[in-house]
Amino acid sequence: MSRPRLTVGTYGDITTRPTSSGQHRARARYRDWDGQVRPVQATGATPKAAEHALKAKLAERFLFQPTFTTLTADSPFEDLVSYWLDDLDLDDHLSKTTRQLYERNMRTLVMPAFEHLTLREIGVARCDRFLKQMARKSHNRARQSRVVLRLAFGLAVRHEVIPRNPLDGVARLRREPHVPNALTPIEVNAIRAVIAHWEAGRAISGPKPDGQLGAIVEVMLGTSARIGEVLAIRRRDIDLTSATPSIRIAGTIVSRKGEPTFRQDHPKTSRSRRVVALPSFAAEAVRKRLAALDDRSMDALLFQSREGTPLTTANARRQLRAVLGAAGIKDVTPHMFRRTVATAINEQAGVALAAELLGHVDPKITIQHYIRRSEMVNPVTAELLECAFAPKRVTGEVPAGTFPKAA
Repeated sequence: MSRPRLTVGTYGDITTRPTSSGQHRARARYRDWDGQVRPVQATGATPKAAEHALKAKLAERFLFQPTFTTLTADSPFEDLVSYWLDDLDLDDHLSKTTRQLYERNMRTLVMPAFEHLTLREIGVARCDRFLKQMARKSHNRARQSRVVLRLAFGLAVRHEVIPRNPLDGVARLRREPHVPNALTPIEVNAIRAVIAHWEAGRAISGPKPDGQLGAIVEVMLGTSARIGEVLAIRRRDIDLTSATPSIRIAGTIVSRKGEPTFRQDHPKTSRSRRVVALPSFAAEAVRKRLAALDDRSMDALLFQSREGTPLTTANARRQLRAVLGAAGIKDVTPHMFRRTVATAINEQAGVALAAELLGHVDPKITIQHYIRRSEMVNPVTAELLECAFAPKRVTGEVPAGTFPKAA
C-alpha cells in the first residue's frame, strides 16, 4: 500500500539515529510549497535535543512559505482587511488616490458591520442584507462597499483561504432611473452674469476676485474637461496661434491626505488624453489668463493660487458654490458643465462625437451619466405621417376591394 501524500507545509514521522561523532541526527520528510518532498535534518547531543532542533528548523522553513497561509476561514475579518491592504501596496498599477479611497471605504463603511466576525461567518446572506441596508441610506455608499468587499474576498479566494466569493451571489443593487441634469443656454448665461458681477467687485466680501473663476467656467464649457483637468492645463498645452485654437488635456490636479496638492501627468485615465479645439469664447478666456500670468515658463499652470501653487478642485468647487449661492443659484457643480456640453454636442451631432469629446472609450457611459435625454421626438415624423395619412378628397363611396371580405 502506497504511503499517503503529505499536505503542503507539513512533515512526516521524525526518526533519530546516532552519528559516528556521538551526536544524534533527527530526520523528517517535509513537503514544500512547490509540492516537492525534501528531507530535512538537524543534530543534537541527545535524541530529544535533535528532535527539538529539527522542529525549530521545520518551523523556520514554514515561515518562508507564502504569507497567506497564515489566513484561514476562521481568521477575523480584520485580518483579511490588513492583508488585502498590504496586497494593494504591491500593485504598481493602482494609484495612491485609489488606494486611499479603498481603505477609507473599507474602514468607514464596511468594518463596523463585519469587524467581530470571522471569514467563515460572512456568507452570501449576510453580505446581501448588509448591502441592501446600506442602499436604503445611500446607493453610492452601497456600491462603494460592494467594490471593496468583492476585492478583499476575491483575494481570499485566489489565495485559497475560502472556497468562493460571497459577493458573487448577492442581489443586484438597483436605484431609481437617473436622468443626468444639464444646464440650458439661458441658465449658462445667467451663471456667467453672476460670476461677472462678482468679479467686478460688486458682490460678496472677501479677497478681491482675480478673474479665474469666470475663465475656468468658460474653459469647462469650451472643452468638456473635468475640473481637475482644467486646473492642470499648462502654457505648453495651449495652442492659440493655429487656425483652430486648441488645448491638450494631459493631466489633472490631485490632492491627497497629508500631501501637497500636485499636478498628475495624466488625466483620470491615460486614455483620456486628447486635444480639443476651442470655441471663440473659451479661446478669449484663455488669452486673458495667459496675459495675466507672471510665470512665463512653459510649465506654468493656466490657473494657480496667488503663491503660484496649483488650485485645488475643492477650493474651485467651494468658490463656485459660494458665488452662485449668494445669487440664489443652488446645486450647480463643476461636473454639471461637463454634462451640459455632452448634452449640447449629442443634440447637434450625436453621441459618438460627445463621447469622443469627453474622452470616453465607451459611449454607453456618456449616455448613462452625461446626456440629458430630450423628450422631443424628431419633428420630421409629423411630415412623414402627413404624407402617409392626410385625408384625401372624400367622394362618399368606398372604392371596391378596399377591405378584404370576411371568410
